[in-house]
Amino acid sequence: MSLKKLAKIDQTNLFHPITNLKSHAEDEDILILDKGEGVYVYDTNGKKYLEGLAGLWCTSLGYGVQELADAASEQMAKLGYASLFTSKSHEPAIRLAEKLIDMSPYNNGKVFFGNSGSDANDTQLKIFTYYNNALGNTKKKKIISRLKGYHGVTVASASMTGLPAQHKLFDLPAEGFSHIDTPHYYHGAKDNESESEFVQRLANNLDSLIYKEGSENIAAMIAEPLMGAGGVIIPPKDYFPAIQSVLDKYSIPLIDDEVVCAFGRTGNVWGAETFDMKPSSITIAKALSSGYLPISAVIIPDEIYEPVRDASGDIGIFGHGYTYSGHPVACAVAIKTLEIYERDNIFQHAASMGDYFQTRVNKLNSFDSVGEARGVGLICGIELVSNKTTKKGFDPMGSAGRVVAKACQDEGLIVRAIGDVLAMCPPLIITKKEIDEMFDMFEIALTKAEEVIL
Repeated sequence: MSLKKLAKIDQTNLFHPITNLKSHAEDEDILILDKGEGVYVYDTNGKKYLEGLAGLWCTSLGYGVQELADAASEQMAKLGYASLFTSKSHEPAIRLAEKLIDMSPYNNGKVFFGNSGSDANDTQLKIFTYYNNALGNTKKKKIISRLKGYHGVTVASASMTGLPAQHKLFDLPAEGFSHIDTPHYYHGAKDNESESEFVQRLANNLDSLIYKEGSENIAAMIAEPLMGAGGVIIPPKDYFPAIQSVLDKYSIPLIDDEVVCAFGRTGNVWGAETFDMKPSSITIAKALSSGYLPISAVIIPDEIYEPVRDASGDIGIFGHGYTYSGHPVACAVAIKTLEIYERDNIFQHAASMGDYFQTRVNKLNSFDSVGEARGVGLICGIELVSNKTTKKGFDPMGSAGRVVAKACQDEGLIVRAIGDVLAMCPPLIITKKEIDEMFDMFEIALTKAEEVIL
């Protein structure tokens, strides 16, 4: 079928997520992808693109991995579906849960499977609510998160999210959710404020919020190691230890949202390792299956699980779960993904390539339109400004980002424009040569775009 006909059918029938629906309906240049191989994808006209965002921060092993296709096919033929409800189980879920506990920072724990990062963070809220009610802490219901944090789009997880687009016209956030400062020194620091002073101020603000809300009313704080969809915001070095000190003072748990960071993205298995977080529980998704099948998980230590277990015995059931929790095909693909990570030393490769990747990121600071080029490991955000001295953005916000993203696409590079921040997060298998190809295309696109935006 021709590209033009496919695009017309798309516009007539398909309701797109996270999209400007009005402009999409009028778009005459919809990118329709057809196939992928390695770090590259191809559109229906056969044009080749370097996939600079790993799909949506997720295709860590790249495209066309036959072993993952075979794992899915074999499991589908053997046992295409089975439920984990009412004490039923199956080997893929059992083996995957064991592997994730082995990889986690917990000596003993349990894994609850879902389908996306959104529903996993919804599960986090429900587990902590159930846990606190079981212990008689019935006032502990509130969740603290951060402005520009992203935790999903269900009613609960979107309420945790600190981005206006996930709130406007949805009547969100719901009650019981509070948002504190974004840990972005570039924009958040006061005049002549050092980074350590900035961090201490944010810790003091958290302390003040907890005091105001009442620590007896707060169930947990949730945070990403780095903020992905908020614009790839890298926290200052001592930020999480300072935040942790405040949380420890009031015995408030820290939920670690590792949906973007887990499995090597920041140079370590967990983003928590990179940024010195001490998580009370962990949310994972995306790279768990290299994005090949929908699967997510919540990992909790036994000290949180045991009161939940005992309470379910008292009332007869733990009344939460999804039809596709621990889907055997998704679990089989995730097991194979983790096996490939280990066998092929993917985390070590990603850490090595991340060092070189960041040298290319830093060079972008020389461009007139780049206010801050930031990143860690194999992820970065390039923030565009109209004035480097004042850090002034563009009006309307996002206009420059769209121009640069389109210029990149024309060159054969897919990036994501988050407002006027260009995000890049390639598959972990990327080579030095491909990193150079990626940034060479980006620099050509940015040079062309600057003639329009500046």
